[in-house]
Amino acid sequence: MPRILITSALPYINGIKHLGNLAGSMLPADVYARFKRAQGHEVLYICATDEHGTPAELAAAAAGQDVRTYCDEQHQIQKEAGAQFGLSYDWFGRSSNAPNRRLTQHFAAALEANGLIEERVDRMVYSVDDARFLPDRYVEGTCPHCGHVGARGDQCDNCGRLLDPTDLIDPYSAVSGSKNLEVRDTRHLYLLQTKLEGRIRDWIDSKSDWQTLARSIALKHLDEGLIDRGITRDLKWGVPVVGADGGPRAGMEGKVFYVWFDAPIEYIGATEEWADARGTTWRDWWRLNEGADDVRYVQFMGKDNVAFHTVSFPATILGSGEPWKTVDTLKAFNWLNWYGGKFSTSQKRGVFMDQALHLLPADYWRWHLTAYGPEHSDAAFTWEQFQSTTNKDLADVLGNFVNRIVKFTESKFGGVVPDAGEPGPLEAQLEIDLAAGIAEATAQFEAMEFRKAAQALRAVWVLGNEYLQVAAPWTAYKTDVDRSAVGVRTGLNMVALFARLAAPVMPFTAEKIAATVGAKDLSWPGPDEALLDILPHGQTVASAQVLFTKIEDAQVAEWSARFGGAGT
Repeated sequence: MPRILITSALPYINGIKHLGNLAGSMLPADVYARFKRAQGHEVLYICATDEHGTPAELAAAAAGQDVRTYCDEQHQIQKEAGAQFGLSYDWFGRSSNAPNRRLTQHFAAALEANGLIEERVDRMVYSVDDARFLPDRYVEGTCPHCGHVGARGDQCDNCGRLLDPTDLIDPYSAVSGSKNLEVRDTRHLYLLQTKLEGRIRDWIDSKSDWQTLARSIALKHLDEGLIDRGITRDLKWGVPVVGADGGPRAGMEGKVFYVWFDAPIEYIGATEEWADARGTTWRDWWRLNEGADDVRYVQFMGKDNVAFHTVSFPATILGSGEPWKTVDTLKAFNWLNWYGGKFSTSQKRGVFMDQALHLLPADYWRWHLTAYGPEHSDAAFTWEQFQSTTNKDLADVLGNFVNRIVKFTESKFGGVVPDAGEPGPLEAQLEIDLAAGIAEATAQFEAMEFRKAAQALRAVWVLGNEYLQVAAPWTAYKTDVDRSAVGVRTGLNMVALFARLAAPVMPFTAEKIAATVGAKDLSWPGPDEALLDILPHGQTVASAQVLFTKIEDAQVAEWSARFGGAGT
């Protein structure tokens, strides 16, 4: 059984993340991690805050803090928000910590030793009014390829092309809006991706089982032709550029590595932090010559991050010439939009993780963003759809099933799993149907098709409701108590089963569901497992408070007025 290494795209440090960020990497990574753990796999789920670069400096200045203090606070805020949403990171690290600094400098040295880094005198954009060189994403303008206004200097979000700031038409400073820009000489290190193009293409070609979205983005950048990328910046906050002796590099004093060079290396750095905290090793997860050959590595990210993870980071790993583990499967997600527009951290548009938890418990959001997320195309979040799916899927199907069978057991069978009666053809067919439904859900989770997996779960819950409609233990009780007992016992065992199936997506609610029938097992059911007579006869059951409260029209109106939505 392979060990599973999972990483999700690092959330940037400049504020708590919105539901689009959650749906596009962190939540599906967590669902998959929980699913694989429930199957019995050894799983290591790694994430971290991405803390370097100009946005962190500017956000700290706006908050009236030095950048280290700002990052300290924001890291803790994001860590706590993740925990409240049930994100089961094995470690949530920081790209500003010592392991990432050391590893980033190590990779740069290895690449340079292999002739893949060179110094170049660059012509960079300098904002006279801001008195600073502007990093790529802080120069904006019109994309020279598609004409999109507001393209950033590192990438056009409209056509997806990677850019350099000097490519932009009519550029301006994103810091101040000033167009008083000059192009000045500055010395920087370049990663010679052009020398690695063949190796990167061969590597991507070996990933024939990747989803279409990830492969198409990777091949698009290769087919357009790779360019050598500057990997240093004129900033104070970041991993310092050093010379062979570990001190400042001559001629590059005060420069740091580009955030997109050091941030992916933090996947390794955070693993080292995890190992240091446990007093164990991290190298057997990342070094093929030290035990990582049995690791399956899966990455989760939004589509805007794919180019960096299929070109730039592989260039770093492959170019080092060292036996590092590379990703086996990259699962990319489209964008979750907000009423036809985009969620935006910088513009505070949409619903953010902390706000969402003040409205409803985490599992409401976890279910919706998994079952209706932006998997194969962009998806739009609306309050109206959220209300409809919550009420139908959770309240009417799952919650209603659990509540009515447990309450009936309390009222007619003394609140214990009944012993009387023998299952018949109806239960035999149900077991067959449940096994098929579980097999479908298992296959979809294995394939990381999360929307399909969630719908397979819902279909299994529907089977339970359909069974109760036919078995009707409340009706049978009037004339055949033993037959009623069979229906009740079967229903209670389905409660325990449904808790196990719900656990990867709704971990908090799964525990509550299991507790109603005195169950603790939340492992994923195996293909040959008996399903309908697991609970000990005579075990006490106890109905819980309502598992899912329906969302009312008045709540939708209130939330739309507060956050925006249809008609506002």
